[in-house]
Amino acid sequence: MLRLIIYTGKGGTGKTVSACSTALKLAENKSNTLLISSDPAHTLTDAFAMPDLGYEPKEILTNLHALQIDPLMEMNKQYTTILSYMASLFHTRGIDETLAYELAMLPGMTQLFSLLKVEEVARTKAFDTVVLDMAASGEALRYLYFPKLVGSIGRKLSGLVGMFSGFARIFQPLSRLPAPPQSVLANELELLARLDRLHMIMINQDVTSIRLVANPDTFSIENAKRAFMSASLYGINVDLAIINKIMPTGSSDQYFAGWADYQRVRIEDAKASFYPLPLKEVKLHGTELRGIEMLRENSQLMFENQDPAEVFFRGSVFRFAREDSLLRMTVRVPFTEKDDFDVERHGDQLTIKVKNRVGYVINTVPLPAATTGMKLAKAKLQGDELSVLFEKIM
Repeated sequence: MLRLIIYTGKGGTGKTVSACSTALKLAENKSNTLLISSDPAHTLTDAFAMPDLGYEPKEILTNLHALQIDPLMEMNKQYTTILSYMASLFHTRGIDETLAYELAMLPGMTQLFSLLKVEEVARTKAFDTVVLDMAASGEALRYLYFPKLVGSIGRKLSGLVGMFSGFARIFQPLSRLPAPPQSVLANELELLARLDRLHMIMINQDVTSIRLVANPDTFSIENAKRAFMSASLYGINVDLAIINKIMPTGSSDQYFAGWADYQRVRIEDAKASFYPLPLKEVKLHGTELRGIEMLRENSQLMFENQDPAEVFFRGSVFRFAREDSLLRMTVRVPFTEKDDFDVERHGDQLTIKVKNRVGYVINTVPLPAATTGMKLAKAKLQGDELSVLFEKIM
C-alpha cells in the first residue's frame, strides 16, 4: 500500500527541508521513495544542491528519486485535448490565443497535478512512499479537497456536456462555439475516474498524513492552525506538527536570550493549539541546511530512531455537524471540565480562555467559512472535547 506524507506550512518555515529530510530517512530505511515539489521556485534543487533536478523522477540516492511538478507540462502531456478545447472557447470570444492558454490553466492546477502524480504512482506501484512538498500557502490545503469537488461536479455534468456536444453541432454556425469532440469527452471521463481514485487515497488515514511545519512565532503558528482546521474539515488526517528553527537557550547575549525566551512561550502555545497531535521541536542549525549531509543530520533531529512512515496520530480533532439551521463544532482541547473557561467569537476566530493554577491560557481556533452569518449560541465542555453551537443571525 502506498504511503503519502504531505508537508505544508508558511513560506520560510523550513517546509521543504523537512520534506527532504523525511524522504532521505525513508530511503535509508529501504523504502522506495519519490519526493515531489509543487513549488515553482524549484526549492528541491537548492536543498539537495543538485542543479539538474527536473520534471521527471531523478535518482538522488539509492531508493530516493525527486522531481519538480510543472503543471503546464503535465496538462499538455496528459490532457492536452481538454486544455486545447478550453483555450479555443476563450479564443472564439476574441481573447488572444496565448492569453487563452494561460486562462485555461485554472487556479489550483499546480496543486491538482501534483496530486494526480500521486494517483499515478499509486496506480503504477512505482514507489512505496511519496513525500509531497506543497507550495507555501495558507490556502493550499483547499486544493486537497479539489479531487472530490471536481469529481462530484464533473460527473453530474458529464452527461450535460454530451448533450451540449450534440446541440452545439446543430447551432455551431449561430453560437460560433466549437463543439467538444469525442476525444475531449473521453479525456474528461478518464480525468474524473482518476480524481475519484485520488480522493480515496486522500481520505484513507492509513495512507495519507499531512504534517504541519511552523516556526516558534505567531504568524506561522496561526497559519498552521488554519491548515489544521481545514484538513479536519476535508477529512484528511493530520498526524504531526513540527516547530522548526528553535534558538538555543542560555545565551549570554541579552538579545538572543530574549528571542529564545519568546520562542519558548510560543512553543507552549503551539502545544495547546495542536493538541492532541504529537509535536516535534527542531533546533536552529548553525549553518544553512543544504546538501545531503545536512539533510541527514536534520532527519536525525526530527525522527531519531522513529520510522518517518509511521502514522503518528489518527483521529478527528475538529468535527462539524449540521443540526437543522444550527452548526455544531466539536474540538478537542488540552484541559478538562474542571477548569474555569470562557469562549468568545471574534470574526473568523474562536477564543478560548482557560483559568488554571498559574493564570490564564488563551487559545484561538480558526472557524470555517460555514460559520459566516452565524453567531455563537452556546458552548459545553465534556472531558477534553469542547462542543460549540452556532446559529444563524436573524
